[in-house]
Amino acid sequence: MSGGIIYGLPAAIRFATGSISIPILNWPGFWIGHIIPGNFLEKLIVNAFFPGGAGGVAGEVFFGFYRSEALSRKNIYAARLAGAFAETLAWSTLQYIGYYMFIMGPYGSNIFEHAIVFPINFALASLSIFTPTIVGFAKAKLTSQRK
Repeated sequence: MSGGIIYGLPAAIRFATGSISIPILNWPGFWIGHIIPGNFLEKLIVNAFFPGGAGGVAGEVFFGFYRSEALSRKNIYAARLAGAFAETLAWSTLQYIGYYMFIMGPYGSNIFEHAIVFPINFALASLSIFTPTIVGFAKAKLTSQRK
């Protein structure tokens, strides 16, 4: 749920401002070749939580229940990777269909991503398998500081 909210915040900002560019999140602000989009920092932050991070957690939960036993550290990351790729594939399919429906936003551009950025989405999904570990570590540090 929170991953979906994090994913939706930049879109909400774009709709509210009517601008496709979000100054803080559009670093470097220009495309590098045809692979790395101008909003790479935004993609890095957002995809860590949704769809990759959420899919990673879903994969871990699914395979944990499927095996009916605690997963080893290696299997946890394999399950997260499978879940992250599955959810990224589902979300990319939605993006692909939406892009060709030509739904324009108030900023004069399509609200869905072009297929050219899908490879970077999958690369970021492969990194997002570490998001639950990092968030858990940060939570443990923050809660231990409060005592």
